[in-house]
Amino acid sequence: MTEMTPVVTPEPRQRELFDDAEKAVDRLIELYEEATGFLSKKFSESLLGAKPSHRYRAHYPEIRLVSTSYVQADSRLAFGHVAEPGVYSATVTRPDLFRNYLIQQIGLVIRTHGQKVMIGPSDTPIPVHFAVMNDASLSVPQEGALQFQLRDVFDVPDLATTNDDIVNGYGFAYPDGSRALAPFTAQRVDYSLARLSHYTATGPQHFQNHVLFTNYQFYVEEFEAYARAALDDPDSGYTSFVGPGNAEITDGGTAMPEPSKMPQMPTYHLKRKNGAGITLVNIGVGPSNAKTATDHIAVLRPHAWLMVGHCAGLRNSQALGDFVLAHAYLREDKVLDDDLPVWVPIPPLAEVQIALEQAVAQVTELEGYDLKRIMRTGTVASVDNRNWELRDQTGPVQRLSQSRAIALDMESATIAANGFRFRVPYGTLLCVSDKPLHGELKLPGMASSFYKTQVARHLLIGIRAMELLRGMPLERLHSRKLRSFEETAFL
Repeated sequence: MTEMTPVVTPEPRQRELFDDAEKAVDRLIELYEEATGFLSKKFSESLLGAKPSHRYRAHYPEIRLVSTSYVQADSRLAFGHVAEPGVYSATVTRPDLFRNYLIQQIGLVIRTHGQKVMIGPSDTPIPVHFAVMNDASLSVPQEGALQFQLRDVFDVPDLATTNDDIVNGYGFAYPDGSRALAPFTAQRVDYSLARLSHYTATGPQHFQNHVLFTNYQFYVEEFEAYARAALDDPDSGYTSFVGPGNAEITDGGTAMPEPSKMPQMPTYHLKRKNGAGITLVNIGVGPSNAKTATDHIAVLRPHAWLMVGHCAGLRNSQALGDFVLAHAYLREDKVLDDDLPVWVPIPPLAEVQIALEQAVAQVTELEGYDLKRIMRTGTVASVDNRNWELRDQTGPVQRLSQSRAIALDMESATIAANGFRFRVPYGTLLCVSDKPLHGELKLPGMASSFYKTQVARHLLIGIRAMELLRGMPLERLHSRKLRSFEETAFL
């Protein structure tokens, strides 16, 4: 096809102004469904015949705000306002999935600025892959399987709009000059939604606002046991439990079907009304998986994520089973160095730290000074070499000592750093499973005994911390210390 190929689009829609957030989101849903329905229909038709004589295109809907003056916003709020006058916009995908989030964020902007928002089609085409992603009857064949080149007829994913330039602070602007209203473009969100389904084998609609990451399967087994008990407790507030393959149960005694092949990062969701439940992701071992998981979960705008896993204790005074509450990170994981340089400090978040310490106290029934018997607060080092003990120890041990590190793992710094980068409140509570510097290596017999006695208690602490954070107003939980000089209005 040539550049002169006629382009067929849905019937043009005019932009409209809204001062009601719910009605604005209703219009976003209407525009999105119209656009994706058009692309799905044309794609389905193209599979049946010869090469289409037209190019088919539909556009993401967008939200647009024109701020005409400086606004004295509530200085306590980390979000809900733009810094200065100008035009701000955000392309939107899956407004049905993000309905509550969009209503909240649009409502805050309208109230703070006293301005209506404009809803209409954007100039960003929807890639056909993402348009048909939620249509179970359709899938995009591999390149060469069709009688025509897909990109000659439909738009395909574009790396120019599938990146993290906004959250990385690279001075992002849309082609028309408008500045970002939200932290991710629609294509970036669509890409992550597809990746989440691939890596976790659960749909994005099941993810809850409070996410626990772990690096061992034992935590999954304890989480399922906890979830089943919660479903059988009518006062728990939890409504269902979802596992890989989107298998969902509402009764604690119901068997959970297992997929024929487990995904790379098995994920489980203990659901509650309005997404207030808890998601557990078994990211396995290593910083690469930790980055992958958080890169994609971030687009769902969770209220908090925590790492609850095992670590090597670095102090002789620690015992197997002791807890480590991270208040700083030595970043030698390397996977985020290009996005967030190692000279960027990753601060502890008071709200999360307090919730974790309170959870430890509640579960262990220890208070104050007695908590020091089983928990230390300090620097956690994360490395990218699982067998770091096999190297010459002079360099690594010196760095660990100089950083005042008390524990070492391969995931925590990555999860915290990506939380900082994506403005998602983060925290780390680890459990000492070995002490390699002191001759206590993780051997089979020791591990079995340790796992039996400690995993259930550790997981319960993570759950209890999330329940404490759930009771905190969102405006308090999302700290201003996560925001840079020029931030998006949307959280």
